Amino acid sequence: MNFFERQQTVRAQSRRLILLFVLAVAGIVFVVDLSLLLLLGVFKVDQLGFWESLVAHRGALAVTSLLVLAIIGVASLGRMLQLRGGGAAVARELGGTQVPGDSRDPGYRRLRNVVEEVAIASALPVPDIFVLEHEAGINAFAAGWSASDAAIAVTRGAIDRLNRDELQGVVAHEFSHILNGDMRLNIRLMGVLFGILALGLIGRQVLRHARFSRSRGSAQVMLFGLALLVFGGIGLFIARVIKAGVSRQREYLADASAVQFTRQTQGLASALKKVGAVADGSRLSSDQTEQVSHMLFGDGVGYSSFFSSHPPLLERIKALEPGFVAAQMTQLRKRWQLSPPDGLAEDRGMGLAEPAIGLPSVDALIAERPAQMPAHVGSPDIGDYQRAAMIHADMPEALANAARSHQHVVAMLLALLHSPDAVLAARQLALVSARLGEDVAVAVSSQIAALRGLHPLLRLPLAQLAFPALRRRPRPELDVVLATVDALIHIDGQLDLFEYCLATLLHTQVMQALDPAQHWQAGKHKLVDCIVSLRDLLAVLAQQGHADVGSARHAFVAGWHCLLPNVQVQYPATAVSVRALDAAWPELVRLAPAGKTALIEAMAVAAAHDDQITLAEAELLRTVCALLQCPLPPLRVLGNAVPASN
Repeated sequence: MNFFERQQTVRAQSRRLILLFVLAVAGIVFVVDLSLLLLLGVFKVDQLGFWESLVAHRGALAVTSLLVLAIIGVASLGRMLQLRGGGAAVARELGGTQVPGDSRDPGYRRLRNVVEEVAIASALPVPDIFVLEHEAGINAFAAGWSASDAAIAVTRGAIDRLNRDELQGVVAHEFSHILNGDMRLNIRLMGVLFGILALGLIGRQVLRHARFSRSRGSAQVMLFGLALLVFGGIGLFIARVIKAGVSRQREYLADASAVQFTRQTQGLASALKKVGAVADGSRLSSDQTEQVSHMLFGDGVGYSSFFSSHPPLLERIKALEPGFVAAQMTQLRKRWQLSPPDGLAEDRGMGLAEPAIGLPSVDALIAERPAQMPAHVGSPDIGDYQRAAMIHADMPEALANAARSHQHVVAMLLALLHSPDAVLAARQLALVSARLGEDVAVAVSSQIAALRGLHPLLRLPLAQLAFPALRRRPRPELDVVLATVDALIHIDGQLDLFEYCLATLLHTQVMQALDPAQHWQAGKHKLVDCIVSLRDLLAVLAQQGHADVGSARHAFVAGWHCLLPNVQVQYPATAVSVRALDAAWPELVRLAPAGKTALIEAMAVAAAHDDQITLAEAELLRTVCALLQCPLPPLRVLGNAVPASN
């Protein structure tokens, strides 16, 4: 199952979730109405007949049903509005502490490095990183509406107890939820099911207040609260069944994806063993745990096997290590009761350190064929992880720190968009000074010097590292920065496609993070619905990758034949401006999965028309794929690596 098929599966499960929610609400309304009928004595034989009594009390039944529907509907809607803030809002609700970019805490730094490496390997923006400091259990979750507003949170227990390989397996598991589309399904599940749980929560509050009341009606109030608590218990039962039905198989898939991702079967399996063997397990102490249980790495509540949203722990381990038996878990419990595991100490004992691996030469060629690229989207493997580790290790420390820094991130990103032409660069600096002030212009100038000679493979990952820090800027400041970015890339008619795409990606990802629930839309467009947009994109790519008009035309024709062979379209008589793509992205990002698969192969065919894909062309393809919400990992290259720069 590839990236696009997994997306389709999640959409089908979203429809299933809506159906289950409607059935659950109908069931709760039925039980409440039935209880009301019993209270009114409808079923007593010495009274009116059943149907006559039902008609006589139809007003009370209607009011009760509408009241229950209103409570559930308002609670679900209110919760969904609360969750519009994305993954960071969920992490903060559970008491998460955001990991600062300049942290010197060894546990924080190790976590940040692992998350950044996995983000680079998966071609996703680096998510916001949180630590649940008050949670001793080993657990983690990914939350958000889209990759642009994702947050990954791990417990203090995970940082303390897991070594680097194990932490890598857990983080890869959470990234697979982002890639598979589970994260969006999970946050919807969280919002929708809150309405079902609301009756019990209201009943609990009513009982709490009535217990201390001395009014004459306190007994009736307590009876009302008790009834709500009972109905809420029914809702809780239904919610747990729905979560178990929706989430359990997704956890198996996430485990398998994490292993494919890192080829570190032992790391993920060992993390699961520690969950089962250490005293605190994966339990969370937060009162919000019930709501987020379905999105956790391990069962944070302590459900029975019937209600659990996760497969049995032993079965998950056996799927990774078939020979593992329960007796081995018992031995691990005995060992770790006496001396709990220490992840950082294990790292030191195993000599785990970042290797100094070199980047490929700038003129290296891509080894992958165009037909292979769609299958690579959203499906990173061990080679991708190794290349990500190489990129992360070779990233100049000063630039990486600037990308993570609240103070320097704006200057670094603006510097990425500056022209190599000295005259144009001077005009761009003057524009920055006029819009953001002389101090920012000086900082941008300093970052331009630091970026000079930056390896092409590091440009997109450097921007990815910067997204979390940028998203934390105040909204008014972000508006000014994004307007400045637009002005920088349009300061003259000569637009570099990579800089344009990077600026557009920056704009869309920041805007999505500001209101992620609103900006995400399912892909439904067909290729034939987007002829003009497809033509413009392929024409721009062909023109950018080929020096003469004839070669560009032949590359365009080859790509178009791969895309829509039965649809005739004329190659544009004049060069297509990069600015034409402004109108193309809203259509292309909403292509159905099959359409995006064909488009990615067509772009690769156009790039490879001269029988080679250069590193610069590959990074351009990766940036365009990021705009299409199709994360393409760093591609395999031919040739030897050059020495590492740091």
